Amino acid sequence: MSTLSWIIVTSLLGGVLSVACAALFALNARAQFVSALVSYAIGALLGAVFLDILPEAITLTSSVTAVSATLLAGILLFFILEKLVLWRHCHHDHCEAHEPHTHNHDHGRSGTMIIVGDTFHNFVDGIIIAAAFLADTELGIITALAIIAHEIPQEVGDFVILLHSGYSKLRAFQLNLVSSLATLVGGTLGYFTLQTMQNLVPTLLALAAASMIYVAVADLIPGLHKRTQLRDTLQQVILIALGVGTVALVGAVVHI
Repeated sequence: MSTLSWIIVTSLLGGVLSVACAALFALNARAQFVSALVSYAIGALLGAVFLDILPEAITLTSSVTAVSATLLAGILLFFILEKLVLWRHCHHDHCEAHEPHTHNHDHGRSGTMIIVGDTFHNFVDGIIIAAAFLADTELGIITALAIIAHEIPQEVGDFVILLHSGYSKLRAFQLNLVSSLATLVGGTLGYFTLQTMQNLVPTLLALAAASMIYVAVADLIPGLHKRTQLRDTLQQVILIALGVGTVALVGAVVHI
């Protein structure tokens, strides 16, 4: 196959396979386990940000300050986005969207933001796959497999967040599948305009990291504080650590 064909096939399969593998786990989880898996999702998101995405952005940039500034601006951007989602639900101070403590989901707010951030991340993955194939076909295949392995824990977290936000299982799968197609877009554009796209990679990675940090810290962690018993707290800490550990373990195995 030509280099472009390899990029298209692996980018498409990479996105679809990572979503499918995550779906097998997340969509088959019992309903009563979803709230517990939110803690795992927090760990997976924060692990992906601090062990994978930000280190990669810092490695690729010539200015760490620029990456940090983009991260800060991204967090503010997602704060504004959440406000807009809330505003869409109602125009007064006492509607159901402003009363999260009385419902089991957040009316799609964190789901919307996690899909936006995941799309940025998938787009960058496609660029990375294109760069690897342009260097060497074998390197491209290895890189695509590594990206699939890295994505699975994060995609599980994304599914859990979408379910927690009130989306149906089918809708959560559809949104993740559409978001995964950004890998194909990034790979194709990367093939034709790689030099230009490489300059944007650190910025896109920082924006993806910002969305994940914001969702984990602003939307998901506050919900954990509703359960104050020591047993619940220990369970939450263990599951968060397990989420971080999964990302770290996959990263270690991939880089052996």
